[in-house]
Amino acid sequence: MSEINPLSNQMLNEELSQEVRKRRTFAIISHPDAGKTTLTEKFLLYGGAIREAGTVKSRKSQKHAVSDWMEIEKQRGISVTSSVLQFNYSGHCVNILDTPGHQDFSEDTYRTLMAADAAVMVVDSSKGVESQTKKLFKVCKMRGIPIFTFINKMDRQGKDPFELLEDIESSLGIHSYPMNWPIGSGKHFKGVYNREKKEIELFNDSNHGQNMAKIVTGDISDEKFNALLGPQLQEKLVEELELLDHAGDAFNIEKILSGDLTPIFFGSALTNFGVEPFLQSFLELTPPPLARGSNNGEVDPETPNFSGFIFKIQANMNPTHRDRIAFLRICSGKFTKGMQVNHVQENKKVRLAQPQQFMAQDRVVVETAYPGDIIGIHDPGIFRIGDTLCEDNSGLKYEGIPVFAPEHFAKVFTKNALKRKQFIKGIEQLSEEGSIQVYRRPNIGVEELIIGVVGVLQFEVLEYRLKNEYGVDVIIESLPYRYVRWIKSDNFDRQNFSMTMDTMLVQDVDDNPVLIFQNDWSIRQIEERNKNIKLEEIALRK
Repeated sequence: MSEINPLSNQMLNEELSQEVRKRRTFAIISHPDAGKTTLTEKFLLYGGAIREAGTVKSRKSQKHAVSDWMEIEKQRGISVTSSVLQFNYSGHCVNILDTPGHQDFSEDTYRTLMAADAAVMVVDSSKGVESQTKKLFKVCKMRGIPIFTFINKMDRQGKDPFELLEDIESSLGIHSYPMNWPIGSGKHFKGVYNREKKEIELFNDSNHGQNMAKIVTGDISDEKFNALLGPQLQEKLVEELELLDHAGDAFNIEKILSGDLTPIFFGSALTNFGVEPFLQSFLELTPPPLARGSNNGEVDPETPNFSGFIFKIQANMNPTHRDRIAFLRICSGKFTKGMQVNHVQENKKVRLAQPQQFMAQDRVVVETAYPGDIIGIHDPGIFRIGDTLCEDNSGLKYEGIPVFAPEHFAKVFTKNALKRKQFIKGIEQLSEEGSIQVYRRPNIGVEELIIGVVGVLQFEVLEYRLKNEYGVDVIIESLPYRYVRWIKSDNFDRQNFSMTMDTMLVQDVDDNPVLIFQNDWSIRQIEERNKNIKLEEIALRK
């Protein structure tokens, strides 16, 4: 046996290395209605994962988008939870984290970005950079991951392309390099000029975006394009390309990979214009899974020791089974079904018996998985967001996932006191998922729960889920607070702490002291009055 082991280990290491190089794991971010879910579907269409796109709010079709699965999402045509989708394309194994684009579901998006190696930012050509995109972009910059931009809806009347570039650079503080350039816009959108290949890609009608677009390519000087575009459009294109070459930023792969330069692609997800060329370039330019920071230093994905961290928990994905799934991002080593691992935070052994991968609500039991992959594991109530699982006994812990500041607060009560047990269970589970943050006022007891959310519509989702999943009707009383800060102090003394009249002192689920404020002025006043403490906008989970 000892003679076989070295060869066997070498083969395992080669297999691991090959699988890591194939992986690409990225999140798609956008403001509501920019076309993010549609773009996700088209990637799946090109990857052969689906044969026909589902159209999110189509009047012509009764299909729902493949990546929108929760009942409330189907009713509204919005993405409320993060879906995890995997498909193969051109020798790559692609993992898409389809994040909530709706402005009221951004904390889940923030956490999902912690599991991604790159981000695709979808921008509506008629609106440019919007508020939600700015918030999500900050998290990408914080992590230093590559950010690729897809300017969508070019088949509709929108802003001038140069105006859109200026908007991205000034609003987000990032340089840009257009990988292609649009030919016309709105009704006159004909396709794009590929700057790398130095050729025009013309797009035909593609059955309202339900099948793949056909591409006609050729050199800019070809006579056939003069006939297809007309002299006016062709002349305009030549002038704009000259301006880009002389005045624009140069292509620089190092700056792209560090998140300082965003490659920009123009297209239309709904009609498939520019989608496949974007996918091809993205997969060529983005890196495979990279090393991750931990208490033991950087962890290389090709390290044989299996490890990963939990970035999302979703209860009741299947309402008929009342289950709870923890989403694990694999960071190193090879995962095999049924393997026993260490749950580091709890110092316990756990057997991963029924691991799953997802196509929205459709699940497939996983036999093996590799760094970059996302798997769902059954959670009997032991996991928390940020927990590390690893194969060896090294005590490896990945860097924590932040708790992001809520912006809306409310008192939440159960209408029926007899349902209090189910109410508390529902609140605890939704809190552990990270969709809400729960605070209690010290010395008042658990009767009064203060719930914080990033977006106000989350209260509606909270009410909906408590009623439909736990059978509890609730009363939600809105509070006037808008800001939260965690108190950092070696020896915080509540009795000698100087407060303002419109500030409330509460505790989070880890019993950390937290302040909620109605305005900026109160934050400054608290800092002035209490020089020995530090207020922080983001907290790390224990």
